[in-house]
Amino acid sequence: MQKKLQQTGLVMIGLCAGVLLSLNFSANANKPIGSTLPVEELRQFADVLNAVKTGYVEPVDDKKLITHAISGMLSGLDPHSAYLDQDAFKDLQAGTQGEFGGLGIEVGMEDGFVKVVSPIEDTPAFRAGIKSGDLIIKLDDTSTKGLSLGDAVKRMRGKPATSIRLTIARKGETKPIEVTLTREVIKVQSVKSKLVEPGYGYLRLTQFQEQSAEDLAKAIGKLYKDGELKGLVLDLRNDPGGLLHGAVGVSAAFLPPKALVVSTDGRTEDAKRRFIASPEDYLRGTRDDYLQTLPAGAKSVPLVVLVNSGSASASEIVAGALQDHKRAVIMGTQTFGKGSVQTIMPLANNTAIKLTTARYYTPNGRSIQAKGIVPDIMVEETANGTTGLRLREADLDRHLDNDKEALEPAAKPDSAAKPKSRPKTDPQKEDEEDARQSAPFEFATKSDYQFIQALNLLKGLQIIQKN
Repeated sequence: MQKKLQQTGLVMIGLCAGVLLSLNFSANANKPIGSTLPVEELRQFADVLNAVKTGYVEPVDDKKLITHAISGMLSGLDPHSAYLDQDAFKDLQAGTQGEFGGLGIEVGMEDGFVKVVSPIEDTPAFRAGIKSGDLIIKLDDTSTKGLSLGDAVKRMRGKPATSIRLTIARKGETKPIEVTLTREVIKVQSVKSKLVEPGYGYLRLTQFQEQSAEDLAKAIGKLYKDGELKGLVLDLRNDPGGLLHGAVGVSAAFLPPKALVVSTDGRTEDAKRRFIASPEDYLRGTRDDYLQTLPAGAKSVPLVVLVNSGSASASEIVAGALQDHKRAVIMGTQTFGKGSVQTIMPLANNTAIKLTTARYYTPNGRSIQAKGIVPDIMVEETANGTTGLRLREADLDRHLDNDKEALEPAAKPDSAAKPKSRPKTDPQKEDEEDARQSAPFEFATKSDYQFIQALNLLKGLQIIQKN
């Protein structure tokens, strides 16, 4: 047995060394982690592997054990590092192109359960009233407790026209909520726009995809067809982020050429970068610069950016850049606080790992991580306060700390913002209010309190400028 353990240990050490080399990691690249491979720890891992193979109640093949080991190693680092099997890697690639199959929910893990970060607009989840902060405790009859995020996402995705039952725990509800959703091919239109009033435009980004910045430039051009704008609302609420170059391109649409948009810092030289409002940093390949045809007014039009706790990652990069350059007024509630960079590292057999490699910093050097962007003007979701539970990066287990400043309790996400108690009304009015809150929310309408406040601010700025 001992001889077998030693042989297995040597095999595992060689395997791990090969994985490290395949990822282009140098064993002595960083002195704090040691100049050699951790042989004793690898032997211990091999011992555990052999104990499972020889003593577990049922046979388990090597591939499954190694996959689980890799997945556990990455998921134990932070909420965003993960192992991507063939299906997950394929889904990730499809998602950046704006089309994938499923329910339309951005999810994360919390206390072993699946937690909703944000439902995506115009999807089954959005139409069913799924809310940010909802805890998905069952998928059909399977508890999500103990499932990996990848396994949970696999179960939620599937062939269009098939159904799945979600059991949801929601703050404020005494009983779990059951919702049956029918899967669809999710085609996310990342940029939406309209002229809300003569002279006032509205742009909404639902996700930062491959073509998002180019689509935004086209949408701005259409808004200017009927003449100069007096004001513009850029809506980043519930936008979970996406591709970095998309965030740089969107920021560059409103900033002077070569203005700093965001910087990153990590342990490797590749992780130390500065991204500016320049074609080299927002274009991919040899495409024409889509920002060259922007109306000149886009650089100076009064701009209000709407954000909330569902605004994450790339959304926070844009909001932080426009705030630091004093190009826009940021309005809404504090953002999610995902200020870390994930690098996709392809492996063999069409698999990959998603590894956190750096932190994001705004042009003024502020860290977004676990704090987010604090709006210039705090406006709750409704006149009576904020509905639903706010979920932020700082609420997630194993989140990275903010390395620039200590977070005081009052600065933590949503610690000071509490919904106002509802005044006593008759039962009929209470039922009407409950029905209104459970209905799918419509952005940029008369019932959108934050949008109306943004529009009022733009009109007030016009009055000030005229005087």
